[in-house]
Amino acid sequence: MAVETAAGALDPVAAVALVGALGVGAQWLAWQLRMPAIVLMLAVGVIAGPVLGIFDPQRDIGPFYLPMISIAVAIILFEGGLTLNFHTLRDAASGVKRLVFIGAPVGWLLSTLALRYGAGTTWESAAVFGGIMIVTGPTVIAPLLRSARLARRPAALLQWEAILNDPVGALAAVLALEVVIVLNTAEQFAEATWTLVWGITVATVLGIGAGYALSWAFRRAKVPEYMKVPVLFVVVLGVFAVSDLILHESGLLAVTVMGIVIANANLPSYEEMRRFKEHATVLLVSGVFILLAASLDFSALSQLTWRSILFVIVVLSVVRPVTVFLALYFTDLPIREKILVATTGPRGVVLVAVAGLFGERLIGLGVEDGALIGPLAFILVAASVVVHGFTLAPVARFLKVTAAEVPGVILVGGSYWTTGLAETLKKAEIPVLVTDANRGHLRRARELGIETFFGDVLSEGAELRVDMAGYKIVVAATDNEAYNTLVATDLGPEFGRENVYQLAREKAANARHALPSSLGGRTFAGNATYNELNRLMWQNWTFRVTRLSEEYRMKEWREKRPEAKLLAFIDTAGEIHFIGKDDEVAAGPGVRLVSMLPPGEAETVSEDQKPTSEKKG
Repeated sequence: MAVETAAGALDPVAAVALVGALGVGAQWLAWQLRMPAIVLMLAVGVIAGPVLGIFDPQRDIGPFYLPMISIAVAIILFEGGLTLNFHTLRDAASGVKRLVFIGAPVGWLLSTLALRYGAGTTWESAAVFGGIMIVTGPTVIAPLLRSARLARRPAALLQWEAILNDPVGALAAVLALEVVIVLNTAEQFAEATWTLVWGITVATVLGIGAGYALSWAFRRAKVPEYMKVPVLFVVVLGVFAVSDLILHESGLLAVTVMGIVIANANLPSYEEMRRFKEHATVLLVSGVFILLAASLDFSALSQLTWRSILFVIVVLSVVRPVTVFLALYFTDLPIREKILVATTGPRGVVLVAVAGLFGERLIGLGVEDGALIGPLAFILVAASVVVHGFTLAPVARFLKVTAAEVPGVILVGGSYWTTGLAETLKKAEIPVLVTDANRGHLRRARELGIETFFGDVLSEGAELRVDMAGYKIVVAATDNEAYNTLVATDLGPEFGRENVYQLAREKAANARHALPSSLGGRTFAGNATYNELNRLMWQNWTFRVTRLSEEYRMKEWREKRPEAKLLAFIDTAGEIHFIGKDDEVAAGPGVRLVSMLPPGEAETVSEDQKPTSEKKG
């Protein structure tokens, strides 16, 4: 039986499908255009919603609209908690504590003052909304960090602050709302305080208890492997719902604590769970932003005045910088990192969702300007997303707090061949790291001044000591084919499977030894094996970097170098691309080819005589 819908309304199933298509489509388009995904999602939602009227969440989805957002935010915060392993804090620990314990109350106070004297709201609305404004939005920070490629410490500071302050901000707003309720009703202050303390305590205990219980069950195989993720989801929703029944919005604290407990439990199946949650979070972030942008009411925005614009400017240019500098004043963090954190404070989903809910509650209490909280929240989110979305990466580059100007290459295995390739890439100004568990294999690379890591690239030590954000490509090139496959398989989800390579396996063509396509990385260099490449090195083959030009094109290079083994090319932006099977070479002027040449061809005076600045042939 068909479901009847109002005139012009979408069927609920079609509406949900449209949200997914718009959200994921916007993220994909942003990736193609190399622009901040959050900005594009916001624009797509506004165009589909209030501008064209194609989609209205309240009309098309109905009463499930707000619960969907609440559940999505809970799962997003839980996944954020799963990323907060205490080992990743290291030297950022002091800064994170200060941003939470000092920055949160200072930010609350300054935000309240900005609302009262900037936007002109009453003290009641200012205190409640000021508490919500503590949050900096993990739903926004995560995509921004992914595209900006910051250095490890400032990235950790922003990520931890965003995730920890989200529930703190929601609870601060709850506290302020309880005070407003006491002042506007007959409710006793002691009773309101007890409700708040009881709710926070229960939320914390629930989160810790559920986290430890799940960790115990997973570690002792009380839950089969195929049911771990479903059980995880059900427990997250249960903890969120129970905690919210006791104190509204305390569920955010409970699921965040639960995620942190599981992240630090050192579970064998943790990585699989975390990656699945990351995929779910990408979908949820896309969906929530589309829903919130599409539900924007332009008539509500008409209530805003020039003071609202002043309020946004004050928050971005005064409140955030002052809060961060006061919180980090006595730390030994470099001034460049303090400036970056101080100028980066995008707001996100939790701010809009909680602000809309509390605005309605204030109206119910007789605080008329509670109606301004929703529109103020939206323009603050929109402004901060656009400003930080377009400025974070340039500001980070200007302050020199990015992982690297040019994405680098990790070469796993300190062989004769990888050392030669690393030397060539270094001369071509490509960041390169050689890793090996045998210190002797790294001796030659260290003598050449090449950056090295002694240890297993999959170890916790590598995660703590190697700034993975500075590298784009991984090449597994040890003499152990099984280990190469393990490295490529494990690092594939983190770097993208299109950026993870391994040397071809000796017996890969044999059906008895063939591996599924889901295992291992891409092969390159014409499916060359470890033994083949190192044999060429002992036969005095050499590496060359050749620049193409209008006069010296790919065709001429091929004619002069018929036996050359082409490994990669460096585009005009300075990024390196290894050449796998069926990959096309962007062989335009200015592109540099990285290859191996036999002795006879290498000795010929030609275009290839110097690694990075060749003459015409």
